[in-house]
Amino acid sequence: MIDLRSDTVTKPTEAMRKAMYEAEVGDDVYREDPTISKLEELAADLLGKEDALFVTSGTQGNQISVLTHCVSGNEVLLEKDSHIFYYEGGAISAFAGVQTRTLSSDKGAMDPTDIQAAIRGNDIHEPETGLICLENTHNRWGGAIVPLANMKAIFEVASHAYVPIHLDGARLFNAAVAERKSVREFTQYTNTVQICLSKGLGAPVGSIIAGSNEFIGRARKWRKRLGGGLRQAGVLAAPGIIALTEMVDRLAIDNENAKHLGEGIKNIPGLSVANSVDTNIVLVDTSEKGIPSKTYVEKLKEAGVLAVSFGPTTVRMTTHYDVTKEQIDEALGTIQKI
Repeated sequence: MIDLRSDTVTKPTEAMRKAMYEAEVGDDVYREDPTISKLEELAADLLGKEDALFVTSGTQGNQISVLTHCVSGNEVLLEKDSHIFYYEGGAISAFAGVQTRTLSSDKGAMDPTDIQAAIRGNDIHEPETGLICLENTHNRWGGAIVPLANMKAIFEVASHAYVPIHLDGARLFNAAVAERKSVREFTQYTNTVQICLSKGLGAPVGSIIAGSNEFIGRARKWRKRLGGGLRQAGVLAAPGIIALTEMVDRLAIDNENAKHLGEGIKNIPGLSVANSVDTNIVLVDTSEKGIPSKTYVEKLKEAGVLAVSFGPTTVRMTTHYDVTKEQIDEALGTIQKI
């Protein structure tokens, strides 16, 4: 099988497996795990923040961030197809007691003017705006890169209104590599950020949230409240260190393979590519064939290619460490036959 469902399906490298076996560990709830501490210090430095916290998943990292930034009754501004709104089970309402206010965007980039207009005033009938959430790259827009200029403009609006910004940067390193910039150039326009270690970076488990010392101190308590206090967690941190030190630059290969996949699909009658393929995600439109995406995904699976339905006539294909260019060519041949 050629698995293009997600970059979450990557298996840990041999170096990661060895690092897990050899990891020095301790009880992280007591702050005694040296490998966790090393990972958090490394991540904070890479992301340009004072401190960082290892969490079990990107969703947990986003939820902890909202819980730490907001109080019950706040309103959170975010893009209408953002992961926090679309794929996290309504958790920010269930856990943090906040309401969401969604805004339209251009390929995941919200208009700063819309943001400014949506920030609440002092009317007692209105909730206070507690947080603005951005997403980069943007999953449902096909791994689209939200431009730095857009992030900067929104950050300036938010700062003027004293509203913090949290960035869901699950695939932020894909954006940084594609733009040939450091992740700090993106995170400078955020108060907090979440990045996934277990997607394109290849680690088996975990994410990082980063922010000020004060923020991470409070976030650590929320992690404990959510059952996220971990014991000998260095075995999970060790592959995360390798992810951040050895797996970043090679994301360029995934991005290039996605472009190659997209160009090949454009040449197949009845199919089109619905996104600009900025990074490692290709959205395939099956509407011209008159085939629902779920049916097409089943046909692909029968032929040895795994993908996911991403809408009534949209199929998502994601490149990653465990898919080679040769396999992309093989997948294109399979798609051509179908």
